[in-house]
Amino acid sequence: MNYRTILITGANGALGRAIGRAFLDESPESFLWLGVHHRREQADELAAANPARCRVCPLDVTQPQSWRDAVAQILAAHQRLDVLVNNAGTHNDSLLGQMSVESWRAILDVNLDGVFHGCQAVLPAMIGQRGGRIINIASLSALLAPAGQTNYAAAKAGVLALTQSLAKEVARIGITVNVICPGYVDTEALAGMDPAALRQAVEKIPMRRLGRPEEIAAAVRFLACAQASYITGSVLKIDGGIL
Repeated sequence: MNYRTILITGANGALGRAIGRAFLDESPESFLWLGVHHRREQADELAAANPARCRVCPLDVTQPQSWRDAVAQILAAHQRLDVLVNNAGTHNDSLLGQMSVESWRAILDVNLDGVFHGCQAVLPAMIGQRGGRIINIASLSALLAPAGQTNYAAAKAGVLALTQSLAKEVARIGITVNVICPGYVDTEALAGMDPAALRQAVEKIPMRRLGRPEEIAAAVRFLACAQASYITGSVLKIDGGIL
């Protein structure tokens, strides 16, 4: 079956849009749902450029009801949901000794709880259709936790464990669950980084450059394809050789 329905969260950012374009380029029979919350201008542009194959839906990944509403909307339109890409994420870095409880909880709420809510929301449909693909976007920080990111690194490490545990639970049903750990990628997440610190970071990358969103998107597209049906519970780092 070539027709697939795909939901991408955090779709207003550079990485979310790159993932969306990768699926649109892959097959004219893919239909994308772009989940967005606070901002949607860029996602709206992608949908407007592909009106017959792409739609934006409101989705606050921290709210279970918002997930249920989004999944219900998709199922009402297509009667199936084939791929979920949990891409939404945020960070608020500081040393642990100076970190507020609110910052700790907010980062875990989006980056870890959001993945939990998303997986739980799509599983009934995927179990019913005896197949599906879940791709979670974590971070290299989950494997190589830097100072000043205790909240973010803990959340993303939790995504790795969640992915591997869930993969075992649903493997016999034909659902695969994998996680990607990008390193330094040229997206909005690096926009506020001090230029000197960014240069130092690039010097530590064996390839001596930032990753491109489309390079991460290509890996997402592969993990979602039929030929990747025997890959589940895997952690794929895409970092230019840092680790």
